[in-house]
Amino acid sequence: MPHSMPAKARWSLEPYAIGTKLRALRSRKRLTLARLADETGLSTAMLSKLETDRMTPTLPTLALICRVYGVGLSYFFQEPEGHTFSITRKASLQGNSRGPEPVRAMPLNSTIAAPRLAVQMMELAPGVSWNPADPGQTACGMIYVVDGRLQLDAGGAHEMLDAGDCAYIESRFAVAWSAAGKHPCRILWATPSA
Repeated sequence: MPHSMPAKARWSLEPYAIGTKLRALRSRKRLTLARLADETGLSTAMLSKLETDRMTPTLPTLALICRVYGVGLSYFFQEPEGHTFSITRKASLQGNSRGPEPVRAMPLNSTIAAPRLAVQMMELAPGVSWNPADPGQTACGMIYVVDGRLQLDAGGAHEMLDAGDCAYIESRFAVAWSAAGKHPCRILWATPSA
């Protein structure tokens, strides 16, 4: 029943994640592929291809599977909502186009109107201090040091973070950080969005 379809048609079905939904239903029902094959009369090979999106089911095949799982076709074709997926490639983060700016920030999340989490890669020039929040406001977020060393000053504490170290900050005290030593420091800075 399932068949091969043109690439454009297959691409238009990707947001519905039919294979993922099929696999999730089977897991919830605690069925093996063999047991599902017995229930539907379809082969285990075909069911495996459907779950891994190597094959697209026809509507009759999907309707047959829906009966076994006790769900309607609408389960598979609800419009996707609240899905944002953003990738920043390594080459973009390691660009050598560094200008004279002492702090360079590159947002890593998508440009949707109201993300729940703001993430940016920051590169700090040696000797430059940066404050994550305006005076009197709470600084809240997580720092992960990618390269170099970071001097972190928060509420009277002075900490040195090396590459691979991370810190969570939630403070109304003055918070500042800078690249320690003679080399720049690159960090990931993740904060909840306003």
